[in-house]
Amino acid sequence: FSFSIRENFDMDTGFLKLNNAGSAPMTSLPCPPFAEFRRMLTDAVRTRGWHIASFFAMPEEKNGARLIAVLTDDASACIRLLSSHVSGSYAALTPECAQFHWFEREIFEQTGIIPEGHPWLKPIRFTAPEAKPGVADYFRLHGSAAHEVAVGPVHAGVIEPGHFRFQCMGEDVYTLEISLGYQHRGIEKMLRGGPDKKTLHVMETVAGDTSTASAGAYCSILEALDPECRVSARSEAIRAVAWELERIANHVGDLGALAGDVAYLPTASYCGRIRGEFLNMTATICGNRFGRGLIVPGGVGCDIEMGRVLKIRDWMDRVTPELENALAIMFDSPSVLDRLENTGVVSVETAREIGLVGVAARPSGIRRDVRMNLPYGWYRTAAPAACCAGSGDVFARAEVRRRELTESLRFVRNLIENLPAEEETRPLRKRLPDTIAVSLSEAWRGALCHTAVTAHDGSFAAYKIVDPSFHNWFGLAMALRGEQISNFPICNKSFNLSYCGHDL
Repeated sequence: FSFSIRENFDMDTGFLKLNNAGSAPMTSLPCPPFAEFRRMLTDAVRTRGWHIASFFAMPEEKNGARLIAVLTDDASACIRLLSSHVSGSYAALTPECAQFHWFEREIFEQTGIIPEGHPWLKPIRFTAPEAKPGVADYFRLHGSAAHEVAVGPVHAGVIEPGHFRFQCMGEDVYTLEISLGYQHRGIEKMLRGGPDKKTLHVMETVAGDTSTASAGAYCSILEALDPECRVSARSEAIRAVAWELERIANHVGDLGALAGDVAYLPTASYCGRIRGEFLNMTATICGNRFGRGLIVPGGVGCDIEMGRVLKIRDWMDRVTPELENALAIMFDSPSVLDRLENTGVVSVETAREIGLVGVAARPSGIRRDVRMNLPYGWYRTAAPAACCAGSGDVFARAEVRRRELTESLRFVRNLIENLPAEEETRPLRKRLPDTIAVSLSEAWRGALCHTAVTAHDGSFAAYKIVDPSFHNWFGLAMALRGEQISNFPICNKSFNLSYCGHDL
């Protein structure tokens, strides 16, 4: 091994080991034979408790591809990587480890390499030229009392398209199959050969409600590819303010929409207006309600001077009691609680087995939060507390959001009043060639993973994005099993997953 390989290679596990927002030469990425690769991955997930953050294939010049697995090891606060060459087909990992289910369907769709033994191999984005989104085989429930309910892809209201197909007996749902792909834009293909002037703008629109988190993950990739780059503490703090304001605005919107789905209009009305208040706080900082242009490679696009600090502080002092009151009346309402409690339950065993993240995992008792487990940026200095519940139902998913609001509001209030002084920085000057870099962040829905592989000239040979919704859509399907179909709207809203973030 060269020095750079020894620095990152973990002799105890056989995996490449990285810190969050770290990089290493591609030559240091272990590439065992597939049988050993498969054994190591299934053992890592089932025995060690690691989580699959990303799993993708890089086509090679000759036939076949290189499978690359990115796992998070929360106990050691690090990222583990492993790879293997495959051609034509390979023995699917899904039967041994359900976390690979969605990833292997994606790999098959993109490369044609068959994961032999996969239980339900069908497109997730319908990217082939002859494919039509939604046109596929679906589960079928047979019997005289069985019936099928198809919802979407066109829905009431101005929302993204997705197709939901329920197999029911009376009002009871036996299975829900979710078919996406209507929002596919070819984002990852567009990023290859970059970065260029448009790359940051593309990242900010991967999922519009996650603009700052996505921009931050991308900027961390570029900063990891330039070892001499140094982001100031003040810039790191301003980034954290943007990320938490994004979290607050979306949680407020979700809780208001959930109240609307159970016809509790006071909280629905209040939260609809209050969400706009927090979006406007972000606009006060950078001129854009979604924070676009605020996070840039090497730092931030604008500062928060004292005048705006005082304005945002006073603004939060006014709005926070209004939000607390709007949520208190909702969570104290017996009619609301009757609809939320024991509805759409996902057990901790199921959540762990299928690999849920973020506000889909923590309500089931899984303390999975990148800000604490793999801290990055300002979160290495301070971070909001991880908020968990245990019942795994719609109420727990709402309660986790409510607790996170309290933590994030406190965190932002304290941070804007104590922003570090500006200090000397080292801007981006280069990108390491033939290197792999990984950045994870805790977007408001959960773990967001960006992985880049650079070519000989430092450009992106591959760029892989795994939105938290990619992990969590199957969780929604599991939440509906045995549930009444009339509860689908509140189950769906309690996850509130991204269609475009999944479809890329």
